[in-house]
Amino acid sequence: MFLSAELLQEVASFWFQAPLVISSRLRDFTILPGSAMETNRMITEKLSAAAESFVALNAAIAKEGLAAAAALASGRCAGVLGAPDRLAVAALKPYGKRIRANALRLAK
Repeated sequence: MFLSAELLQEVASFWFQAPLVISSRLRDFTILPGSAMETNRMITEKLSAAAESFVALNAAIAKEGLAAAAALASGRCAGVLGAPDRLAVAALKPYGKRIRANALRLAK
């Protein structure tokens, strides 16, 4: 099975940039002023990314369902190829967007 380029990009964000973001944030878990603010930011980002991912995945499922129904009604089935990759990208994109933004912000 071959993965789409878009899915590979999202997965690469998790593999390579997420550990850097985690280590940068762990470094800041001290008694320094502002560390509580970073902790709160981390928690709210996770919750908002989860909610955004949930909405994006449900929208992608509805879109794929409509495309599959239209393909079935017209007698073709080529439209359903790659649907799992598109659904995975829809679910991972909100997390990847935040990982990339945090990696840039924390690298400064």
